[in-house]
Amino acid sequence: MATIAAIPDLDRLRPAGTKRSSKRDLIVNAFLKQEGHLSADDLVDLIKREDHRISRATVYRTLQWMEDAGIARKVDFGEGRFRFEHSYRHPRHFHLICKTCNRSYEFLSSDIEALVEEVAAARAFTARQSVVQVYGTCDACSAGRQPDEDTSTSEMLFARDALRIAIATERSGMEFYGRGVKLVKDPRAREIFRKLATEEVHHLKTLENRYQELLKQDARLESRPTFLFFKGAANGLFSTGTEQLRRDGVDDLEAYRIGIRCERGSHRFFKRYGERFEDSEGKRIFLEFAEEEREHLELLIREYRQLVKRHRISADQRRLKSSLSKRAKAKARRQSA
Repeated sequence: MATIAAIPDLDRLRPAGTKRSSKRDLIVNAFLKQEGHLSADDLVDLIKREDHRISRATVYRTLQWMEDAGIARKVDFGEGRFRFEHSYRHPRHFHLICKTCNRSYEFLSSDIEALVEEVAAARAFTARQSVVQVYGTCDACSAGRQPDEDTSTSEMLFARDALRIAIATERSGMEFYGRGVKLVKDPRAREIFRKLATEEVHHLKTLENRYQELLKQDARLESRPTFLFFKGAANGLFSTGTEQLRRDGVDDLEAYRIGIRCERGSHRFFKRYGERFEDSEGKRIFLEFAEEEREHLELLIREYRQLVKRHRISADQRRLKSSLSKRAKAKARRQSA
């Protein structure tokens, strides 16, 4: 059984200067309890069953109000009429649209977003909204079977995929720091890598438990199509760093530098996309993970600087010892002469 969208605090979302309306609140709540994409007429029929006294004009005005308040998003599937979907706690996304059964399937791709940003930047264009709609035939219609009834909300799919990406990152981080423990020679560096490896194990267990709890809400959630297409994160954001640790000639300082690059890249990735998403469980997962990666990044930078300082002191001591040794030998030669 899929969860319905959470009902927002309408007083907080209500545009300045507008008054509270019990009819509007009823329409908003009824809209948010529905999944998928509703036309204005669909919503009118739905509201009439709730309260036949509410007019079509009131429903239309409320739809416009919901757009202004950021509760509803207007979409055009080429049917000659607009449909509306949740935007409150509902991640921004693109659509695959089957022209045979008229069903739409939602997804989000970092590659598409990056391309849109690249094109807009090259033209000095300020993009406010991007719409990607791919028309074709779904798998069920191609096979001549009835499409499955999808009870999973986009928010649940988003949360599922966000957890999958976070879990993959934790696993790759656990492997990275575990290998680092065996590689580094400095006792303090070994202690730090072991500490981070242990934290990755703990965080991984927490995320896996969270993932299992989410699956309990929908028995078929795990088999639903992918919503988030983030290729760079599919195998974990530390997998490249682990390969770099396997190269010859990687010393303690280089191990720290590789770890810093991995943590910085992971922090930027989760923070960048987490801040773009509308309020949702997936957004929270991304931002929570970004904060954890920030803490790890700051720790590695501090320890790297301390190791550089220790190396510098050690080098100074060796130079001083060498200089004193040379002076002592010179003095001995003079005395013997």
